[in-house]
Amino acid sequence: LAPRQTLVPKRVFRKTTMMKTTLATAFALCLAPFPGVAGPLPDPVDPASFAPVDLDEAILGQLLFYDPILSGNRNIACATCHHPDFATSDGVSLGLGEGGVGLGLERRGDPDNMPPHRIPRNSPALFNLGAKEFTVLFHDGRIEVDAEMPSGFRTPLDDDMLDGFASLLSAQTMFPVLSPDEMAGQNMENDVAKAVRQGLITAQGGAWDILARRVAGLPDYARRFQSVYDHITTPDDIGFTDISNAIAVFVAYEWRSDSSAFDAYLRDPSAPLDADAQKGMALFYGEAGCSTCHAGAFQTDHGFHAMGAPQLGPGKAAVFETHTRDTGRMGVTGNGADAYAFRTPSLRNVMQTGPWGHAGGHSQIEKFLRDHMDPARAAKRFAPGAADRNGVRLPPLDGDDWREMDDPAARDAITQAAMIRAPKGLNPGDIAALVSFLRSLDDPQALSGRLGIPDTVPSGLAVGGAP
Repeated sequence: LAPRQTLVPKRVFRKTTMMKTTLATAFALCLAPFPGVAGPLPDPVDPASFAPVDLDEAILGQLLFYDPILSGNRNIACATCHHPDFATSDGVSLGLGEGGVGLGLERRGDPDNMPPHRIPRNSPALFNLGAKEFTVLFHDGRIEVDAEMPSGFRTPLDDDMLDGFASLLSAQTMFPVLSPDEMAGQNMENDVAKAVRQGLITAQGGAWDILARRVAGLPDYARRFQSVYDHITTPDDIGFTDISNAIAVFVAYEWRSDSSAFDAYLRDPSAPLDADAQKGMALFYGEAGCSTCHAGAFQTDHGFHAMGAPQLGPGKAAVFETHTRDTGRMGVTGNGADAYAFRTPSLRNVMQTGPWGHAGGHSQIEKFLRDHMDPARAAKRFAPGAADRNGVRLPPLDGDDWREMDDPAARDAITQAAMIRAPKGLNPGDIAALVSFLRSLDDPQALSGRLGIPDTVPSGLAVGGAP
């Protein structure tokens, strides 16, 4: 979901006020302490947090989500990098988009069309993105709800390109289909890639229009769109925003996650968690300080924090830059204080969504938690020759994945940005307890999905882009 190259001129955003959540703010969101817990717990998830769903619209979105017809070369679907078999991520540290074949750890570069580099950031999970409080998306928060903008959204694209997107979740689909590395294709190898290269996006013959015409040309899709949306009376009326809106409704419905063991406990403390999870919960909402940032109903303050996570892969650079750094939020705001800060992820189903970190630097949750609590330790673990590098899940691809961590100055910059936090001294028992609590956030219904994977898609292409 994070294209490496900017496809249109990128504005430097004003710094938002949604920055670091203080402990006082986190406490203000919470109830009085539960028995055995050092700090207050959040309110149970309110069903009103989610908008009503039209099931026919969700089913239409399901088919589109799994259909490779939305990629330039008709070989990659949304599900390729956000697959339910990998808890709506892709199971690897950094994925392969265009030029890759297979799913998860089996994904490889196509010898006849090798990807030039990896996707620069770890594929984020999709749980609860339909909840009303999710008003900022992507690791760097490059798109957000903003009432001051005519469209209601702030994105790297011009505001007049946002007409028709019904929600922020819908608007985020703009980017993968335009990214040469993700779904559009490289150079001039297909009609979508050609349009992107020429800067043609919204107008007739633009990239979005080409995709919409592909979909509209299939009778099954045309019939479904006409049935779901009143403003569509002929296939010619189908636009990319209609496609995007349907996908967003599907994601919101399919991966709503509010029925975990922890949710049950919040609603009725007489049905307690097991002893290890109770201990971990007390640490999470108490001494370990996790809830300072992982606050609220979905364990996120939606803010941005420098945590010292290791940087690997191609980094997030503009087309004219040669570095492999990823400065996170700073790339959006232009503010040096935001260097190496990334959005606080929700922790729903987090035990299933690894590898963890913006670049997927940790494939073992215990090591991630230890490093998360102590940024200096994290830097040492990934210094040249460190054994922990061997645990990173990277599909084979030629490239210098460790250039930043091999550079002492670059490694120190990542560490220093995170040193505003004092290291937390947690012993192995504490880490194990935290892991037990995180398991209580697993939601079997959300993990299995409500509609599941379709047997076929209207294009007749391989479902999920994996033959």
